[in-house]
Amino acid sequence: MKLPLYQVDAFAAKVFEGNPAAVVPLETWLPDATMQSIAAENNLAETAFFVKEGEGYRIRWFTPTVEVKLCGHATLASAHVLYELLGEQSSSIVFQSLSGPLSVARSGGLLTLDFPAQPGTRCEAPAALVRGLGVQPLECLASEDYLVVLESEAQVAALSPDMEALKALDLRGAAVTAPGEHKDFVVRFFAPRCGIPEDPVTGSAYTQLAPYWADRLGKAELSARQISSRGGDVGCAIAGDRVRISGTAFLYMVGEISV
Repeated sequence: MKLPLYQVDAFAAKVFEGNPAAVVPLETWLPDATMQSIAAENNLAETAFFVKEGEGYRIRWFTPTVEVKLCGHATLASAHVLYELLGEQSSSIVFQSLSGPLSVARSGGLLTLDFPAQPGTRCEAPAALVRGLGVQPLECLASEDYLVVLESEAQVAALSPDMEALKALDLRGAAVTAPGEHKDFVVRFFAPRCGIPEDPVTGSAYTQLAPYWADRLGKAELSARQISSRGGDVGCAIAGDRVRISGTAFLYMVGEISV
């Protein structure tokens, strides 16, 4: 069997920035083990698979080791493939997922995800989190991930986490954030228990980050930068119990899988 494979840099201003995602359009679903093996072979933070379903699509995401319930950058990458390479003409695409319906709207080159907000609950920072990051947070919140608030962008940039310690976390990962010097906030994201030591740009994390910063800064529209080694810019807007997460994407590679 031959399957198309696209690699897209999401939340990027050009290729070699943002977060690379693999996108595999399917006519029918493959066995879960096969999709997991493809994701492991790709060895990217996420591989997205989607199948046409009614007027929209159903999407699933796999890291190199597990299937996840929500992924932003690979959804953005999938929409980019549909619009730029597969002839999608609608102004927005609806993906059905394990996290419910997710829409992606296009305006020029900008793509905007409409995701459910996942505001965190304040909690005591777990010992594994403090040990893994090597720093005591100013605040710690829990939702899908731990949201760790530090004092400054420089402090976030200087982190050199103990990934083995972070594997002991009981949540997916840790989003470490602080006020930005040129953006409303910055973030780095670590999820070694899911096979992702540091994620270049983590779209789904902004479902937790945006509500926190909107409340703290008293504004509904926010600018952010994920300060990983690749880096990426993300726009956020609060819309009731949803978060709109915006960015651009660029095609890096087109290939074919033999399975």
